[in-house]
Amino acid sequence: MVTSVTSLGRNGLYDWLIQRVSAVVIAVYVIGMVGFLVCSGDLDYRAWSAFMGSAPMRIANTLMVFSVAAHTWIGLWGVTTDYLTGMTFGKAATSVRLIAQMVIALLLLVYILWGLLMIWGGA
Repeated sequence: MVTSVTSLGRNGLYDWLIQRVSAVVIAVYVIGMVGFLVCSGDLDYRAWSAFMGSAPMRIANTLMVFSVAAHTWIGLWGVTTDYLTGMTFGKAATSVRLIAQMVIALLLLVYILWGLLMIWGGA
């Protein structure tokens, strides 16, 4: 069996499972946030800050950041391996695909670090 070093789960089944679990985490987070916003009524900065600064929300936000990053990586890995091919780019396809995946990985790393800084770095 051939595995790609750029695949997150190292095979298709694990990638599929990671993407589905991350989609459920994202959906539950969004539903919870919409529910909070609808039920909170008159929301001011102090209430929002207290809500987002609580330990359960910090954990939920951290889980959301990692879920979005994993979901994005698997999705864009599939796009790059499907569409950055020899038919499109000829002999340079492997190089173009690797560069694109490195740029995506770097952007996702920045997203994760920035997200964690916003969630856990503040007072």
